[in-house]
Amino acid sequence: MTNKICITNQKGGVGKTTTAINLAASLAVAEKKTLLVDCDPQGNATTGMGVDKSQLQQTLYHGMIGEARAENLLLNTPIDTLKVLPARVELIGFEVEMMDRAERNMALKTMLTAIEPDFDYIIIDCPPSLSLLTVNALAAADAMLIPLQCEFYALEGLGQLLDTYKRIRKRINPHLSIAGILLTMFDKRTNLARQVADEANQHFPNIVYKTKIPRNVRLGEAPSFGKPILLYDAMSPGARSYIQLAGEILDGHSSAPGRSTRIH
Repeated sequence: MTNKICITNQKGGVGKTTTAINLAASLAVAEKKTLLVDCDPQGNATTGMGVDKSQLQQTLYHGMIGEARAENLLLNTPIDTLKVLPARVELIGFEVEMMDRAERNMALKTMLTAIEPDFDYIIIDCPPSLSLLTVNALAAADAMLIPLQCEFYALEGLGQLLDTYKRIRKRINPHLSIAGILLTMFDKRTNLARQVADEANQHFPNIVYKTKIPRNVRLGEAPSFGKPILLYDAMSPGARSYIQLAGEILDGHSSAPGRSTRIH
């Protein structure tokens, strides 16, 4: 069975794309056939995997509007078990293109159906807003993973996201669950980071990952070289943290009932 996880937070700058890239790479290195879907018109997950967007003939946009088959859009990566479904700026036009179509919320889910059996994990990187693209990602996913930056007001934004989650479950995808909350940009030396971690665990017991993604220079450098951190600096704290996160997810999916949780 394919596990489809969307990485989402309506707030920007929380480590969403970094998490999508590096979780996908870590799962792939663990010999899980993995697909990274870039569902953000900025295409940062695409460039972060070393893809030259200017050379692409077709992207996720063409698949979602029905002009291309998903299997024809997949790109290979230096990791044999990892493929990328790229995005570029034309994805902005998806909302206009699909405005009057009844199936507009299900375009991504429909497109992925044909290739799902080829993968163990599909990781979807969402835009930092509640757009039609985010709705499509949540409709297609089994679970959402929420990166939470360890800074002031972090939990305030999380409440809005959980309201969105409840609406999606009620109206579009009743099977959507929360894979977990991931603390990012964590600096154990600061009181604020420790406070955010404590509050997250207090408000959302059992769904905050034990793994915390640290502030790490090498992790920030890797995208500019078009590499996941495992290929850029496998010994860095950032690489070790994402390997640990992948381990938590794999452990959760190998046990019953698993870690995925629903908040009503």
